[in-house]
Amino acid sequence: MTLHLVEPPPAPARTRSFHTMGRRVLELLYQHRVLSTQQMHVLLTQPEKRPARPVYLRRQLGELHDAGLVNRVRAQGGGHGPGRIQSQQYLWFLTDSGAESVEEAGELPARPYRVTPDAVAGARQAHTLAVNDAGIAFVEHARRLGHECGPLDWTPEVANRIRDGQRRFEDDHVISDALLNYVHIERGQRTMLSFFIEVDRATMTSARLAAKLAAYGRLYEYVPQSPDRARRTPNATRPAWMYSYPVFPRILVVLDAAPPREGQPDRRPQRLAARTEDLYARTGADVRLARLKDDLMIGVTTLQQLQEHGPCAPIFTPLLRGTAARPSPTDLYLATT
Repeated sequence: MTLHLVEPPPAPARTRSFHTMGRRVLELLYQHRVLSTQQMHVLLTQPEKRPARPVYLRRQLGELHDAGLVNRVRAQGGGHGPGRIQSQQYLWFLTDSGAESVEEAGELPARPYRVTPDAVAGARQAHTLAVNDAGIAFVEHARRLGHECGPLDWTPEVANRIRDGQRRFEDDHVISDALLNYVHIERGQRTMLSFFIEVDRATMTSARLAAKLAAYGRLYEYVPQSPDRARRTPNATRPAWMYSYPVFPRILVVLDAAPPREGQPDRRPQRLAARTEDLYARTGADVRLARLKDDLMIGVTTLQQLQEHGPCAPIFTPLLRGTAARPSPTDLYLATT
């Protein structure tokens, strides 16, 4: 009799289970691509229960890092504000395995973009963190006021086509820094608001920023056309944005600037005030935007005002409204009298 040794079946691959916070970290990083430790700490905890130091979060991040689901790089510098980096803390992002684990869960819309260490350490790092800070400001003030705007209620880098053709992607689309949804609740009445967010850190000229705002006018009027005239339908007169948004989102420009070097005076308030004046003049002189002044709502504020006072305070200067004199600041509704 011959005995045959039977190889035991391979042991199933070991998987790690993570606490609720670990799963939420993965979702946040999938949605927002890059977040600092402090930014995640603010997003994941309610203000009244928030510990001074994110000890538990750091432990969870360490476990996710050991499991190969997240990676990290050191931030390039310090900053200000509740979500802004301090003392070169870590910036976190998903590995390919981490992104695939979120996609397998099917809880969030799939995003083909993958983050690399080089991209996180690149020139747009400060801009990315500033966009996060703007979204965090909405979340924090919504919590305080009893409104609805959660950690996943804004999406970075949302592209909308503005013309037919096959030019460069940047020429055929307007790419918003973020699309944010907010539910304003007052006396039991719910008002759903959407915003295109543009964050400007004074790294581009005011003319270039005004040109990007003018692209939103093109988006408002863009009607896609089939190259074959015989196949065009009656809906060919319907603007493309109506297929994605129930109403055209308001446009918020959030100005920010790098802090001065040690020992130098802080002239940011004067610089940002001058930039607001430039935007008011340039958008008012744009022919397309002037024609759409009753259809588009554009407001400008600073990141500092947004963080300190919140979007429901009168911190926005409406563009395309009023005469040569600037209108009075208003809240996120951008209404003018």
